[in-house]
Amino acid sequence: MFPNEPEEEFTMETLAETEHFFVWRTVDDDGQPLFHLELGNVSIHLTEEEWEELLELLEQAVDTLESGGAG
Repeated sequence: MFPNEPEEEFTMETLAETEHFFVWRTVDDDGQPLFHLELGNVSIHLTEEEWEELLELLEQAVDTLESGGAG
């Protein structure tokens, strides 16, 4: 994930940022995207597949709340 040699380039793309949270993306050594969530004292690092699953989970949670469920 991080460069091993000084000449290697490390690039990160900020996807979203609030006062307390930060989401960014990098590319691993195999060219696969990695997603990083900085949530206060917690850091979560996800593969693209895990990221997609997290997005689905959050969408389900929002749908449940909007439909008046879970509460």
